[in-house]
Amino acid sequence: MKTGEKLKRIRKFRGYNQPEFAIMVGMGENAAPRIAQYESGYRVPSPKLLKTMAEVLDCNSLALMDVTGQNVEELMMMFFWLEEEHPGMFHAFQMQRLQRRDDEENETTVDTKVYYHDGDSWPAHAPCGLWIDNNLMNGFFREWLYHQQELKAGTITKEEYFEWKIGWPYTCDECGKREPMKKWRRENTVLDSDES
Repeated sequence: MKTGEKLKRIRKFRGYNQPEFAIMVGMGENAAPRIAQYESGYRVPSPKLLKTMAEVLDCNSLALMDVTGQNVEELMMMFFWLEEEHPGMFHAFQMQRLQRRDDEENETTVDTKVYYHDGDSWPAHAPCGLWIDNNLMNGFFREWLYHQQELKAGTITKEEYFEWKIGWPYTCDECGKREPMKKWRRENTVLDSDES
């Protein structure tokens, strides 16, 4: 998804029309056509204007940028936008390390097979997995899985889930264990840890 499409999606999510958004970013009341040009991709906002737009939209500026793939945060934003374009494309799951005994050598070896649930939400064929040898990225994936599970369970709304993604990494909460730097849950949403 390109910058203009992202800009339009988040602007509409925030409930702003083009004329009021143009005023909010300091472009003036007659600049709605320019906002339309940015959203259509006809024009590209400067980095400074993009930063201002992100501040007005209360999102991470990375959520608006085209991905270059040069760092982990950009890759995560790419995954988040792919999920927005293709709901249900990503099914995160936590792999479990399984060990078996090697009777011949009497040593513990790692079983390299990946096991998954055989149910309605899983494909008939074995899914492909991706393991990334990066603690930071694995932590991000773990939190993404956590919030996907919250969405599926109905403990967060689609709007809260989108809010978490466009504010990320400032919305990270270590899987509900701490307060995030940027609030994304609505007041009436109860955290699992508060239910007991």
